[in-house]
Amino acid sequence: MIESLLFPLVPERFKEDERYRKGQINIINALPGRRIMGVHIPDMKELAKQLAKRDDALFLLESFKSAEKKEKLYHEEIVVWGLLLNYVKCSVVQRLTLLEDFVPVIDNWAVCDVFCSSAKWFSKVLKNKQSSDYVLMMSFLNDCFVSHREFEVRFAIVMSMCYLLNDDIQMVFSRFDNIDLNSIVSEYGVQNRINAPYYVKMGLAWCLATALAKNPDATRCYMNRCALPDDVKKLYVRKVKESFRTRDVNPY
Repeated sequence: MIESLLFPLVPERFKEDERYRKGQINIINALPGRRIMGVHIPDMKELAKQLAKRDDALFLLESFKSAEKKEKLYHEEIVVWGLLLNYVKCSVVQRLTLLEDFVPVIDNWAVCDVFCSSAKWFSKVLKNKQSSDYVLMMSFLNDCFVSHREFEVRFAIVMSMCYLLNDDIQMVFSRFDNIDLNSIVSEYGVQNRINAPYYVKMGLAWCLATALAKNPDATRCYMNRCALPDDVKKLYVRKVKESFRTRDVNPY
C-alpha cells in the first residue's frame, strides 16, 4: 500500500548482509506470510509524521484495513499504520474506531510495542477519568485483556505498562489476576504445538518489572499474593535482574 514510500528507506546493510538481515527478521519473529523490509523505526516514525500532516490522513488510515485483507501488508506498513493512528489529529471516538481495526491485525511484539510506546494521546485521556473518552478507552482495554488472541492481550498489558502504573496500578494488577492464560490461543503455539502464550507471559513480566521500579512496595505486595504461574514469576525475576533500574531491588 505504501511500499513505494518505504522501499527507499531500506538500509543497504539489510539488502546486502544476509547474516544481518536474518538476525533482524529473527528478532521481529513475524508469523509466516508477513514480509519484512528492514526499515529502521526512526525512519518509519518520520514517515508516519509526514503522512499525518496530509489532508487525506484519515482516509489513508481507513484504507490500511482493506489493503491488508486484499494482500498481507509488509511488517513496516503495519508499523506505520499504527504510528499514523497515534500521530493523526482526530477525536478520541474516531481514534477508537481506527484502533478497533488496527489491534486485531497486530501479529508480533514489535508492532505492538512500537504502537504502545508512541500512543501519547492516551495520557491526555487519562487526565479526566470522568469523561466518556476515558470510559470508552478503558472499556476497550478491558476487552483486550480478556481476548483469546495473544497480541490483543499483550497490547492491553503493554499499554498498561506505558500509561497506567501510577494512580491505576492496583487496577492493572486486578486485570492481571483475571487473565486466563490457558484460554489464549497463540498463533505461534499452533505452529509449534506449544500451548503457551509466550508473548503475553513476557509482557506480564516486563510490566511487573517496570511496576517494581515505579512502585516497589505495591508490586512486591502483589507478587507475594498473586496467582500467576511460576514461569511468569521466573520471567519477572529475570526482567528485574536485567534492568538497570531494578537489578539491585528485591523482587519480593
